[in-house]
Amino acid sequence: MPAKTYDEAFWRDYLTHPDAAMARGRKVLSRLPTDPRCRLCTAPFAGAGGALMRVFGKRQSMANPNYCNSCEKMLVDHHGGGEVDGSMLFADIRGSTALAETMPPAEFRDLLDRFYTTAAQVVVDHDGMVDKFIGDELMAVFPPLLSAERHAARAVDAAIALLKATGHTDPEGPWVALGAGVNTGRAWFGVVGEGSHVELTVVGDTVNVAARLASEAAVGEIVISAEAAEKAGLDAGLERRALQLKGKHQPTEVVTLRVEPAAEHVAG
Repeated sequence: MPAKTYDEAFWRDYLTHPDAAMARGRKVLSRLPTDPRCRLCTAPFAGAGGALMRVFGKRQSMANPNYCNSCEKMLVDHHGGGEVDGSMLFADIRGSTALAETMPPAEFRDLLDRFYTTAAQVVVDHDGMVDKFIGDELMAVFPPLLSAERHAARAVDAAIALLKATGHTDPEGPWVALGAGVNTGRAWFGVVGEGSHVELTVVGDTVNVAARLASEAAVGEIVISAEAAEKAGLDAGLERRALQLKGKHQPTEVVTLRVEPAAEHVAG
């Protein structure tokens, strides 16, 4: 049976009405062991938590291992999407190629697994969704569905929390060196793919700019677009600068926060 197609008005309404029960449920399930887990509802697939989920009929989808069977069905049945305002966070490991050259492959894989687990937990704790991990990079989205009008603040807070969780405020330095970028704006959020091979994702120039901002960040830095900084309630007196991002005709105004032992910043 072909997937249903829902118009943009349906998805815009769905995405812009915060679901407090869904947000609470994701946080509870994210605390149950063990990874891997559903990218949408955070239900665990392994360990004691996975066994508990199977009692309730919730298990890893055979067709799409990124989701549980119930979330996969929801995505297939509600194929489509809509344009909404949201915020995006990108964070990646600095010097990962050189780092991989100095470590046994299994040890480097363990480092990536630790980064993935830490980043996923931070994103869920801040009302976001992991869109995907691309090698050594995190792509996360903060839709109004979970964080209402505070999506920019939640994205900035998540970036700060992630740098702290990876040791950037520790005197001995981080256990993995990261840089991050945050942007806010309108993007298309919804389901792509065919049949059971579907993914929940976000696309658009807002996403591309967030990725470019992350690429400009040094170790321990979060490069935030001026719009995201304003919506997040950051201090208007913070120093701003203009970046000429790849592929953009006009300079992009940004604010840069540093997360380090001697200077920590907190989003409003």
